Amino acid sequence: MSHSKIIFICFVCLMFAGCNQKKEHVTDKPIPPKAEKIDKELVAHGQTRMDPYYWLNDREDANVISYLEAENAYTDTMMKHTEVFQTNLYNEIVGRIKQTDESVPYKSNGYWYYTRYEEGNEYPIHCRKKETLEAPEEVMLNVNEMAEGHEYYQVAGLNVSKDNKLLAFGVDTVSRRKYTIYVKNLETGEQLDLAISNTTGGSTWANDNETLFYTRKDAETLRSNQVFKHKLGSANLGELIFEEKDETFYTGIYKTKSDEFLVIWSGSTLTNDYRILNANTPDEEFKPFSPRERGLEYSIEHFEDKFYVVTNWEAQNFRLMETPDNETDKSNWKEVIAHRPDVYMEGIEVFKKYMVIEEREKGLTQLRIIDQKSKEEHYLDFGEEAYTAYISINPEFDTELLRYGYTSMTTPNSTYDYHMETKEKTLLKQQEVVGGYDASAYETKRLYAEARDGVQVPISLVYKKELKGNEARPTLLYGYGSYGATIDPTFSSVRLSLLDRGFVFAIAHIRGGQLLGRQWYEDGKMFKKKNTFNDFIDCAEHLIEQQYADSENLFAMGGSAGGLLMGAIVNQRPDLWKGIVAAVPFVDVMTTMLDESIPLTTGEYDEWGNPNELESYEYMLSYSPYDNVESKAYPNMLVTTGLHDSQVQYWEPAKWVARLRDMKTDDNRLLLETNMEAGHGGASGRFQRYKETALEYAFILDLAGVTE
Repeated sequence: MSHSKIIFICFVCLMFAGCNQKKEHVTDKPIPPKAEKIDKELVAHGQTRMDPYYWLNDREDANVISYLEAENAYTDTMMKHTEVFQTNLYNEIVGRIKQTDESVPYKSNGYWYYTRYEEGNEYPIHCRKKETLEAPEEVMLNVNEMAEGHEYYQVAGLNVSKDNKLLAFGVDTVSRRKYTIYVKNLETGEQLDLAISNTTGGSTWANDNETLFYTRKDAETLRSNQVFKHKLGSANLGELIFEEKDETFYTGIYKTKSDEFLVIWSGSTLTNDYRILNANTPDEEFKPFSPRERGLEYSIEHFEDKFYVVTNWEAQNFRLMETPDNETDKSNWKEVIAHRPDVYMEGIEVFKKYMVIEEREKGLTQLRIIDQKSKEEHYLDFGEEAYTAYISINPEFDTELLRYGYTSMTTPNSTYDYHMETKEKTLLKQQEVVGGYDASAYETKRLYAEARDGVQVPISLVYKKELKGNEARPTLLYGYGSYGATIDPTFSSVRLSLLDRGFVFAIAHIRGGQLLGRQWYEDGKMFKKKNTFNDFIDCAEHLIEQQYADSENLFAMGGSAGGLLMGAIVNQRPDLWKGIVAAVPFVDVMTTMLDESIPLTTGEYDEWGNPNELESYEYMLSYSPYDNVESKAYPNMLVTTGLHDSQVQYWEPAKWVARLRDMKTDDNRLLLETNMEAGHGGASGRFQRYKETALEYAFILDLAGVTE
């Protein structure tokens, strides 16, 4: 039977399933789309996998689009009874957002830069003022005007030339993360006759104000692999000055905070290296900082006549080195701050008089202030048990003010200036929750769950005090656990829609992240990846045991690599969950990792393993969610994706849902929602994205019996 016939039958079923006919074989329950099965043999290491839904791997096929639209129609039908609830949730979420708002201005090269929003508008207005905040406003880009006529519009990589006259920026109108770079004359307001397509969106000006460096992507894999140099006024779009040949590496270019060096970086999961050039002589050759060395990770920052280097060289949790800026080979690196096995060094911020070290100890970020001359040091005191702190935007070199951000699960996002000499803090702005917010009405805790191998796994949770007695509550457990990405406990005004309806919200800080240092990451990747999944399940069971979570109303959520987590835990423990939200989930691990033409694949070998090697292939196959779907009962599931997703291709969740539909033995909800106009990050604009959130929350709340 053809794809079109199958899809037509699905629509007919949807149209007539609700009719009150008396024939026994007709029910009022909508019948979901059923994708056609066309066996595709996939052979590796002499083993054959059958993939009946491989045909979905073609967004240009009208049958594929029809199938996705049929799934959307089915989701709409199944969620129709929550339409009013979704609208109310959306209005509630958006209603907490201050519509007319602006960011805290920061000063750079004589100008104050900020972004503001106007009531009713989806997109930002990027502005600046010269010298003082009382000066007339200059609107650099009004993205609302630029986005007219586009379903999706994203501006990134704003980059002003050193003479403050030219603005380079990237635009994506597809959500494929392929940006076109434009240049605007900020004095005349005119846009130059220049459009450089298929870039990362970012760019870097040399100090001559006419040489623009940018990074292009491989058209098929979307790997950033080429750095170009363009001279304004030149007929061509640029000269290729560097190409990253290793398919496991990405590349890009930036300028040091000191404005003295241009830096081409190359990086993979386990290795970094750099090439540097004086920013005043952009036509000369870049020289290697130090020869590439597999397993050597480091970052560099220029200061006076030297570079600071944060590196894992003989230091798993990283240490700080320095080297003369004219002798940068690793043999010249000298230690400044030694490695500490219990403290992870995340990065540095360099000023004329001070250096700030961002460290993580026992899962919490510490900001360490060091006087560059006297070497005296101190730490900022944050005064809370669980929080998130981070170095914010600090482009100015000659200043004693450190701009940093602070938040917790009960403290709205806050921006501070800290005077590094007087040690005075100044709160510049705290996120306003429209309608009022009383932090004292909520409580946040950090628990520790004992994993099955004896490791203590942190859990951050928040709930409304008056709704948390001795009885367990419906709980949403969130996780990620990959790439060393740490999901810190932060505030969310959106989340209040769950908390105020009696939910506990928890984050499982599972291995594969980096909350407890580099080893925490190493213990959740490659051949230890299953620790990530086991930790999440063990955290869930701990919440039940401690009576924070109701065993009958436990929900889980994760996106992208966190979607892989969702796929693994429903295969492993489907009985544990009332419902699952898997956003843009990476679930077809084997097929994707064996296809080197797909974006991200080759650069991921050091994260998941190289499936061209038998041992890695067999280990990855043992947990790949799509390959391990079984004939058994699964929990209620909402799966979301974007047709133009460049990170996790839409066909992964589409195939996964198709296989689950074919094999699962339960009557629980299984919904696939595809945003036909967006990619990995969902809808553009500051409000539209919350329609997707309202759908996810309505799905969860409805299952928990909360309908208003």
